[in-house]
Amino acid sequence: MMKAISILLIGALGAIIAGCLNTEHNASATRERYPWKTNIVTTVFWIGEQPSGNNPVPNRKSSWDKYWTRNYGGFDDPNPAHRSNYIPVKFTPRQNPFYCALPYNDKSANGHRPEAPRVVPWFKEVYRGPGVSTCKDRWVAIRKGNRTAYAQWEDAGPFRTDYWQYVFGNERPKPNLNRGAGLDVSPAVRDYLGLSDTDVTDWRFVEFSEVSRGPWSTLGENNTFVISDRKTGMELAEASKRAEGGAVVR
Repeated sequence: MMKAISILLIGALGAIIAGCLNTEHNASATRERYPWKTNIVTTVFWIGEQPSGNNPVPNRKSSWDKYWTRNYGGFDDPNPAHRSNYIPVKFTPRQNPFYCALPYNDKSANGHRPEAPRVVPWFKEVYRGPGVSTCKDRWVAIRKGNRTAYAQWEDAGPFRTDYWQYVFGNERPKPNLNRGAGLDVSPAVRDYLGLSDTDVTDWRFVEFSEVSRGPWSTLGENNTFVISDRKTGMELAEASKRAEGGAVVR
């Protein structure tokens, strides 16, 4: 009996170790696939932002959502006095308040840009037809010092929408009106990382499996965590109904 238990324990321990090694291998492979882009000038933008000297385009709509402000739920007021717990005090956003913009848009007027299938690393994995962006809602890790926030890619910019050589390649951001900014982040990301309106951060793409839970995992119809949790809840409810039905039959 004891021998059998020992064999089972050894087998279980082996499975745990194998799982840990596999997780580490997958994380290492992802880091190699999506390396950190370091010392990137980072600026703050927000849904509903009006045009200004260094921001010639209003943010009422995004590259992928012409009703962005309405779908978000309103103006994402960046004033810290008008915010609490990473969201505006006037309403609860209907989309993830942790969002960002990078200077590439994979969409064109009639489908996707010609280079998109070649340069977007996950294009074939997530392709859902010519009308759907393969970049929108992608998770990005953004690091400042010893803190890392996670945000979803929701717009193209700053300034450019065609710079795949930087977003997916090895080039550095080009000079622009905002000191060569290569990343825009939302007020929620700013507040979590303690950023100035213009700052310097590191960023890289991440798989959803790498994203730890935090304030970025709680809100938004577009939020992978919310979608996954809702699906799990529905499956559990369905399983509970089946179990209750089986108990009644017996």
